[in-house]
Amino acid sequence: MIERLRHAFNASWSAAGYEEYKARLASQVGAPIPFRVCESPVFLPIELRDRMIQGAREIFDRLLAPDELERSKAAVPGAYDVPGCDAHPQFAVADFAIAQEQGALVPRLIELQGFPSLYAFQLVQARLCRAMLPGEPLAFLPGGLDEESYVQVVGGAITGGLPVENVVLMDLDPKQQGTYPDFAATEKLFGVASVCPLDVRLHGRELWYEREGKPTRILRIYNRMIVDELVAKAVELPFQLTDELDVQWAGHPNWFFRWSKHALPRLRHPLVPESRLLSDGVPADLERWVLKPLFSFSGSGVNVDPTRADVDAVPEADRPQTLLMRKVDYAPVIEAPDGARSRVEVRLMFVWRGGRPLPVMTLARLSQGKMMGVKFNRDKTWVGSTSCLWPRG
Repeated sequence: MIERLRHAFNASWSAAGYEEYKARLASQVGAPIPFRVCESPVFLPIELRDRMIQGAREIFDRLLAPDELERSKAAVPGAYDVPGCDAHPQFAVADFAIAQEQGALVPRLIELQGFPSLYAFQLVQARLCRAMLPGEPLAFLPGGLDEESYVQVVGGAITGGLPVENVVLMDLDPKQQGTYPDFAATEKLFGVASVCPLDVRLHGRELWYEREGKPTRILRIYNRMIVDELVAKAVELPFQLTDELDVQWAGHPNWFFRWSKHALPRLRHPLVPESRLLSDGVPADLERWVLKPLFSFSGSGVNVDPTRADVDAVPEADRPQTLLMRKVDYAPVIEAPDGARSRVEVRLMFVWRGGRPLPVMTLARLSQGKMMGVKFNRDKTWVGSTSCLWPRG
């Protein structure tokens, strides 16, 4: 999106260099990468980056208004209403489509989550992306951070100042997750190991796990569990999420529901497309809307071209949990050396610090199809996971 940098990068790109980059990424993360890694970084104009940051903060401010906070509690299913929810998420992300209107690039909110993202993996990937264009003074950290302060801020949010052996990253069967490269990088960067909840033991109100063969108490959980997966696999945990446990949450589970697509129908902001719950009625111009389950993850269940038959097939009980969002036309703004063009979605990643959301990292997904996640259009090139870079200073 910065034309000079795009031309310079494309002129220097080679298939051999791309393979070397992927190998270095897997080596430095400490795990194979099961998702598609894009051939190129995104060169993000600073003014576009700042517009997204400002818009995300304005949206977060609206969601933190007392009436919206109270309303958001209704999003949490009773069976997964975890005690001790804090006043705001510890981590939050906002995903923006890059569209084009009247010749100008504009961001449009596609998703928001009060849930952690790839905070460790993305640091490693961004470093390597920056090295792809040597000689250019490029940056990848917003919020006034350098790499050392990034590790301090994100590591502090994960551990809460506790010894790393008493903090675990928790997800179901971590090594089988598509996000395992981030889990491996989290342990390398922050010393926090990934643990399956099925391997945890409950003693009274305490949780324990084995660390290097030694029973170790869990005092804080960096939560990466997705309730959809627990439900789909009918997993019975050795403890109940709704139990009163003597444990802290780094990313309280309730925010997965409270800050999600559930919030979109009431959001009124220039960067937020019109949204409604399916239970509130079907628009006449259905072809201009996307159908999404409220709490789906990584694009699961999204229907970008719903028909009336698709809508009618949604059970009545599921309609209050299903969103209709007006379509956003992603602009094909990234040109590949062969002339193909990719669309871009940028994720802004925040950590709460000093009572305010601090932007700490970005990531990007490129696509040449209708779906943006790394699970999709894997048969194409110039698509997949990457980082955003911009001119330093």
